[in-house]
Amino acid sequence: MNDLRIGPDGLSRCGWVGDDAEYRRYHDEEWGRPLHGDGALFEKMSLEGFQAGLSWITILRKRPRFREVFAGFDPAAVAAFDEADVERLMADAGIIRNRAKILATIGNARLVLAMAPGELDALMWSFAPEPRAEADRPRAFADVPAVTAASDALSKTLRKAGFRFVGSTTMYALMQSAGMVDDHLVGCHRARA
Repeated sequence: MNDLRIGPDGLSRCGWVGDDAEYRRYHDEEWGRPLHGDGALFEKMSLEGFQAGLSWITILRKRPRFREVFAGFDPAAVAAFDEADVERLMADAGIIRNRAKILATIGNARLVLAMAPGELDALMWSFAPEPRAEADRPRAFADVPAVTAASDALSKTLRKAGFRFVGSTTMYALMQSAGMVDDHLVGCHRARA
C-alpha cells in the first residue's frame, strides 16, 4: 500500500483509503473532522470497540445496520436493552455478533446515561493534544502511532469509570476519527494547513 494515493478525482489521499469509494467518502467527510456530542461520541466509541480485531471498512459497511439495531446509538435507548435485545443482536448477521462487545455497548450506554449532559464529550476532548505543528505532520504510515500517552490516559480514565472495549489502541483510533488528532499525511488534500 502506498502512503498516499491519487483518487479518480485527482485528489491525493492517505493511502489506507485504497480504491474503495466508501473509504474515500469517509476519509474526505468524516475521518479527522472534529466530532462533538455525547451521542455521537458514544456511537464512535461503540463502533471502534466492535472494530477491535477487524478492519474499519467492515464496520463502516455495517454501520447503517448497527445504527438501526442499536436505536441510533441513543444512550438512553441502548441503556434500556435487556437479555432479549442481546439475543436479538446476537442473531443479526448485519452486525458483528460478539456477545462481549454487545454487552459492553449496553453497559457503556448506562455509564453515559449516568453522566451529566455534555460530560462524555468534555471528558474525551480533555485528552485531545494540542494541534501539532505542520512540520510535525506524519509523512508516512510509519510515522503514525498506534497509541500515544494521551490515548493511554483516556483509556485508563474510561476503564476506571467502568467503560469496556476502550483500550489505548481503540481510543487512539477514536481520537483520529473524531478529529482529536489530525493524522492526515503530508500531501493529503485533507491535511489541515
